Amino acid sequence: MTSEILVAGIGNIFLGDDGFGPEVIRHVPERITDPRVRVVDYGIRGMHLAYDLLDGCDALVLIDALPDRGAPGTVHVFEADHESLGAGVGLDAHAMDPAAVFAGLAALGGTPPYTVVIGCEVSDVDERMGLSPVVAAAVPDAVTAVEDVVARLITDARVG
Repeated sequence: MTSEILVAGIGNIFLGDDGFGPEVIRHVPERITDPRVRVVDYGIRGMHLAYDLLDGCDALVLIDALPDRGAPGTVHVFEADHESLGAGVGLDAHAMDPAAVFAGLAALGGTPPYTVVIGCEVSDVDERMGLSPVVAAAVPDAVTAVEDVVARLITDARVG
């Protein structure tokens, strides 16, 4: 991988709000033009993301749907705790959640980069295309969060 920061959207667009990551990614490429940043919609291709991480990058910005904790549409930004994410998770080439991606990466002999997660609490993950109105309304805030996180990573010299 030639980029230093990988911005990865994950989620299933056929499961309502689970498609949050891919929807945010649709709006990010036009806003981030730094050649050290690679923006990719991985959808449900968890092993593809794990293989790309094997190529190495300085930082990963992971955009995903989060479980509803009582505030659907709320955007959270936090550093991933790789140890707790990977603990007890087996390798499943068809699973697409951060724990499965990092377990796949470990099974391939890789180590995860510094990772920031930008997620949105879901309203529903019913079988349908399209985000719920409350989660769709959070997409612009998530795009702004991606821009802010990427700018901070570049400024903080996480990128070579």
